[in-house]
Amino acid sequence: MSSPTIQWYPGHIAKAERLLMDQLKRVDVVLEVRDARIPFSTHHPQVDQWVADKERVLVLNRVDMIPVQIQEQWQAWFKAQGQQIYFTDAQHGTGTKGLAKAAALAGAKMNQRRANRGMKPRAVRAVMIGFPNVGKSALINRLVQKRVVESARKPGVTKSLRWVRVGQALDLLDAPGVLPAKLNDQAAAVKLALCDDIGQASYDNQRVASELVEQLKILQGLERSPVNEKILCDRYGVDEAAFTGEEYVLAVAEERYQGDRERTARHILNDFRKGLLGKIPLELPPN
Repeated sequence: MSSPTIQWYPGHIAKAERLLMDQLKRVDVVLEVRDARIPFSTHHPQVDQWVADKERVLVLNRVDMIPVQIQEQWQAWFKAQGQQIYFTDAQHGTGTKGLAKAAALAGAKMNQRRANRGMKPRAVRAVMIGFPNVGKSALINRLVQKRVVESARKPGVTKSLRWVRVGQALDLLDAPGVLPAKLNDQAAAVKLALCDDIGQASYDNQRVASELVEQLKILQGLERSPVNEKILCDRYGVDEAAFTGEEYVLAVAEERYQGDRERTARHILNDFRKGLLGKIPLELPPN
């Protein structure tokens, strides 16, 4: 089976991007939210162009899905690139207070410039941008401490832009997830599918589950990786070492699901996404 071709650019994403470009003119601070499991693959290639000279705060959400030692490695790597990152877990509220403070501090520069021109301070305007389902709306709900925007752990829930007041000093814009017009990097696209950061209509479950098996086997061979050598065997009772990804999905289907490969693929993907296979980063910081 060849690697899956993944492509998704629905109409509401295109419309949301046009609206976002218009709103960015009014924004002081950009909060770029990425998935902590795949920080590189959830970096939109046009973000740097969109942000331009605005203040930016980089957020790695779903920190609960990666081990502490990998968090520390990412912290050190981004610091070496001259970037400070903020780890959050929107589901449990971890890191949101620090994130609110970072946004306020970034916006303080704007108010200082206003003061220098004899203008009164105003609430900082910030926008959360990122791929679908990286947790933007859930983070906003945590910052406001109540459910003010629709949020669910699936892509495509937010379909319009909405401003939300956080305290007296911060206005946050909740924006739909934005994807590149074309997902030319298929390796990154597969990771987006694995982490459920792209619509399910864009990929085949069986092919993506096979890719997960292949990626886990690669991670098992890396010295810095936290993935143990029997992670799938421990879960499904079938040793992954002797199989390709496609063969493994078939073997588990025969062993546990009466040969139903689609059901097997969905179970394997859901187990990974829910953390039932453990805390697994699909990307590690470069050495």
